[in-house]
Amino acid sequence: MADLGSDFVVVANRLPVDLETLPDGSTRWKRSPGGLVTALEPILRSNKGAWVGWPGVPDANPDPIIQDGVELHSVPLSAREIEDYYEGFSNATLWPLYHDVIVKPVYDREWWTAYVAVNRKFTEATADVAAQGATVWIQDYQLQLVPKMLRMLRPDLTIGFFQHIPFPPVELFMQLPWRTEIVEGLLGADLIGFHLPGGAQNFLYLARRLAGQSTSRGSVGVRSKLGVVQVGFRTVRVGAFPISIDSGQLDEMSKRKDIRDRAKQIRKELGNPKRIMLGVDRLDYTKGIDVRLNALMELFEESRIDPEETVMVQLATPSRERVESYVRLRSDIEQVVGRINGEYARVGHGVLHYLHRPIPREELIAFFVAADVMLVTPFRDGMNLVAKEYVACRSDLGGALVLSEFTGAAAELRQAYLCNPHDLEDLKGSIIAALEQDRETGRKKMRALRRQVLTHDVDRWAKSFLNALSHGGVAGSALLEDDDVRL
Repeated sequence: MADLGSDFVVVANRLPVDLETLPDGSTRWKRSPGGLVTALEPILRSNKGAWVGWPGVPDANPDPIIQDGVELHSVPLSAREIEDYYEGFSNATLWPLYHDVIVKPVYDREWWTAYVAVNRKFTEATADVAAQGATVWIQDYQLQLVPKMLRMLRPDLTIGFFQHIPFPPVELFMQLPWRTEIVEGLLGADLIGFHLPGGAQNFLYLARRLAGQSTSRGSVGVRSKLGVVQVGFRTVRVGAFPISIDSGQLDEMSKRKDIRDRAKQIRKELGNPKRIMLGVDRLDYTKGIDVRLNALMELFEESRIDPEETVMVQLATPSRERVESYVRLRSDIEQVVGRINGEYARVGHGVLHYLHRPIPREELIAFFVAADVMLVTPFRDGMNLVAKEYVACRSDLGGALVLSEFTGAAAELRQAYLCNPHDLEDLKGSIIAALEQDRETGRKKMRALRRQVLTHDVDRWAKSFLNALSHGGVAGSALLEDDDVRL
């Protein structure tokens, strides 16, 4: 192992750029916009940084490239590995399990084998890239085994791990046949971050219950207290670090004349309705798209919303289109869309506009500016950044946010119209309250929401995690007190 290498390494399932194949067969790199990239780029550039991830194309193994001062190192994955590790174990086993088993998880041994093998690939690539004594920050549920694997290969490294999705209650996690391996994998990190204290508490309990029971299999014993887990002679810290967005940039973009003009044009294209409601989601069964559309239909049926005055726009980005549960979801949603428009639209005046395609960033910001009510109704979400993006775009203090209480964002955005998406009457009541709020109430709520979102941005999130990682504490996180940890 040479002293050459990067002092700060981010490890994620995907690179911050995608390798695109052009019609002539050649390839090019295309930047993928994202809050994580935006937050970490300055740190990566100033610390001889590198990013390790899959380039987005099966069987591709491009040479490392340098983009914007950051080295990008590809981890090649075969089509079969993508099918078993990513579409299979990551998104048909872990994703539903970690999202309250809304869809039944599949526990497939071949998928697990692939997950282990791919995590090892990421580990070996990272070990090759990291300089002696480097800091490595591993991202999300696809790579939960990497911390322990990397610790075994490179004990000199400082290792952080952040979980971007919820961490499930103990009774759900215990279903997983490989539960001990996952917990021990995460315990390879020096600092493990979650969005909310509840997720950290769940993990602390599991660390004691599972890893502590495994001493007969050669693992070290575990003691946990407060936000700390003692793994042999090593101390692992556990904290809550709510992620955010580049709110300042969004705020500035939303004020641009071209964005404002496009927002007015959107209203005109929709027939200049009195009120526009908006949903913006990845097409996923966790997002509650179906429940908000059912709420809308009932509100029309009960004449509590006038279809002549109110229009809804649902933007649904395609997602995991080869996974069976997603195929069914799309079909179900499109049936409801057809039914609502069939019953309440008239020629030249649709009441529900549904777009199933990616929306360019600037167009999305214009929709945020145009919308009077934003509907964010997931059954379970680690954070949900769309809610924060909408707030960041409302410098006019207009608009209202209807927000599921089962999002991480609900803990911060208390001035939203919070609702239980499992309770259709509660959701309907929140929608009506948002539609009928008076101007002064709306401005007061939005001002408070914007204060929170603009103050706690993604840069602050990244710095708080990395400061805790480098200083061996959980400063800047939601600390876990004695009463919070129920072991």
